Amino acid sequence: MIQTIDAAVFQRMVIHAAAAINLQKQPINDLNVFPVPDGDTGTNMSLTISAASAEMKKKSFDTVGQAASGAASALLRGARGNSGVILSLLFRGFAKAVKEKEIVDGRDFAIALDFGVAAAYKAVMKPAEGTILTVSRMAAAKAAEKAREDNSVEAVLEAAIAQGQVTLDDTINMNPVLKKAGVVDAGGKGFLVILQGMLDELRGEPMPEVTEDDGAEESSVFSEMADEEITFAFDTVFIVRKKDPDVNLDPFRKYLNSIGDSLVIGEDDEAFKVHVHTNTPGDALNEAQKYGTLELAKIENMVTQRDDLAAGRKAQSTDDLEAVEKELEQSSEPVHAAPEKKFGYVAVCAGEGLEAVFRDLGVDALVGGGQTMNPSTEDILKAVDATPAEIVYVLPNNKNIIMAAEQCIPLCEDKKVIVLPTKTVPQGISAMLSADPDAEEADNTAAMTEAFARVRTDEITYAARDSDFGGFAIKQGDYMALTEHQLFGTDTDLNALLEQLAKAESEKGAEFVSIFYGEDVTQEQAEQAQAIFAAACPDAEVSLLPGGQPVYYYMISVE
Repeated sequence: MIQTIDAAVFQRMVIHAAAAINLQKQPINDLNVFPVPDGDTGTNMSLTISAASAEMKKKSFDTVGQAASGAASALLRGARGNSGVILSLLFRGFAKAVKEKEIVDGRDFAIALDFGVAAAYKAVMKPAEGTILTVSRMAAAKAAEKAREDNSVEAVLEAAIAQGQVTLDDTINMNPVLKKAGVVDAGGKGFLVILQGMLDELRGEPMPEVTEDDGAEESSVFSEMADEEITFAFDTVFIVRKKDPDVNLDPFRKYLNSIGDSLVIGEDDEAFKVHVHTNTPGDALNEAQKYGTLELAKIENMVTQRDDLAAGRKAQSTDDLEAVEKELEQSSEPVHAAPEKKFGYVAVCAGEGLEAVFRDLGVDALVGGGQTMNPSTEDILKAVDATPAEIVYVLPNNKNIIMAAEQCIPLCEDKKVIVLPTKTVPQGISAMLSADPDAEEADNTAAMTEAFARVRTDEITYAARDSDFGGFAIKQGDYMALTEHQLFGTDTDLNALLEQLAKAESEKGAEFVSIFYGEDVTQEQAEQAQAIFAAACPDAEVSLLPGGQPVYYYMISVE
């Protein structure tokens, strides 16, 4: 059994764990019991720990304490969704426990797991059984028990995973919703995949790899990356003339693997050619010059290229360098905005129409995101930092983004951040309608909170898969109506479902109805929806607005 780990081993364990969950993220997504197309637990956890993996590849650390702190910091800023935030908290507590440790043994590792569990439970207002919290708690308890009889990291981690699996299997009995769906908890599963990846690295198991196509050495298929996170931004290709025909490139290959991925090296007696994705292309080029003379280099930012293609624009390349330089000379974007007013506002939403509504209401900064697109803590923090106000209100507008937003509170040094727990876009809009720039902070917060609490939100989307949920036999592709995130009903006819929803709101005494229609809804279809609500709710004021939101055909605000 391996007794201790040092900083380098811990770094490799984190990198391996990120690769492991990336491989299994879709099966974890599929465990989400609610059939709405929002099953992103695996994706959120994968993206979150990928931020730590990138940090581990970029830097070297002298102690486990330093490495764990670096990983925790990256996880926190890269946290996405509730599952990602909880994962970051587990690592934050772990890092706190090993802060002063140069190396870690089994007992240290067990204590650190327990610290992580404590940090996660402390941050969750109402911890629920049958979740990642339960799995991590029981795993940590078993780790502590094992450490008393075998003080090796390998034995402790193995015991934690074994107990975690037993607990995970039992989550189906702890949560009625999981039991009904016949699945285990997705977050708990993701946590165990991460621990198993760490153990596999410790034991020298091969790291999961993405199959590469050597024929694509100098290009990237950006259309396939449109909906994926790009961990290493720079597509870097260069040619080096060898100093020695027999030079051994293995150390160089190992170095490049430590700072990037998608590595391909081709060589002959005179030169070698490298293709690598990395965040530090300069480091790759500097290291290459130890083996010969640099002859040619080409570096392109895949993130901007992907975004350009996704938006229907031409992807910029090195061929466009002259034009890009002129554009950069003409524009600059401030990174930080000093306070110029008392209140500022940041809102999360997706869709040009919804963005326009929030801008008209006085929102200073918008963060793209919502269902299936949970922004990270760092994304939200950047928007807060760019808001020129002493007090910045953040409107997450999605229940799965609230925790990520709340992590900004201790991270913002010169501004006070107030997160209003809006769970839907209509709630966020209602909150902004009540914002008063001249009010005292407490009065403004109370007014906005009271306003969004009055809003009832209906949403219509589609079923991402077959499901038996809440007494409904749901088929993939069915239209689904939700009221306050609870399943209202399903139908294969969209207008029939709208009529059911409108009649229910009429019975509840709706006075104001605002219908935001999505990107897949035509103007004619939207007007039909408005007519349906107007007929069913004759005493209500019914308005229609283009939201442009993805995933949801309609978001309906009712007061």
